[in-house]
Amino acid sequence: MVPLPSPAAPDAGAAHDAAQDGAGAPRPVVRPATRADLPAVADILEPYVARTAVTFDEDPPTLDAWSTRFADLAARGLPFLVAELDEAVVGYAYASPWRPKAAYRYTVENSIYLAPEAQGRGVGTRLLSALLDACSLAGVRQVVAVVADDPAAAGSLPLHRKLGFEVAGVLRDVGVKHGRSVSTMLLQRTLV
Repeated sequence: MVPLPSPAAPDAGAAHDAAQDGAGAPRPVVRPATRADLPAVADILEPYVARTAVTFDEDPPTLDAWSTRFADLAARGLPFLVAELDEAVVGYAYASPWRPKAAYRYTVENSIYLAPEAQGRGVGTRLLSALLDACSLAGVRQVVAVVADDPAAAGSLPLHRKLGFEVAGVLRDVGVKHGRSVSTMLLQRTLV
């Protein structure tokens, strides 16, 4: 997960025109992901898997795995969004079930990742805002973010807090990646 400041939040789940911010820089377009976006999504995640503990994936998901995830989320009515700058996919965010038991059906975990060139350009805020709006429309009541204790995730906490997430707890040393124990911080946002 990565951070970013941005202008106003976009409308729920809709594609947003590439406007310009006050400094004349293009604002990201946020729209629902398509299967054609999955190679770009895979490319965005791969360096995080290979070089950080931001994700606990140890091997980058294959395109088949991404296709399965995409279809599963669509079947559940959960959002999977991408952000574009200059017509290139530079970030993605999706909501997946928090836990498999039925009582958790109104709670999701969000995932958000950005390409390096998207950082600091308002993409994270715009993308996470749109994801929260789309989750509301999907009937989600609670969104959980799991932020790893890794330097590459340093901006994730301020991004989530900026958008109303509160710290719910810390799970100490729950992962081991690249030869070190990694803790995670749990954040939560109520949508209802």
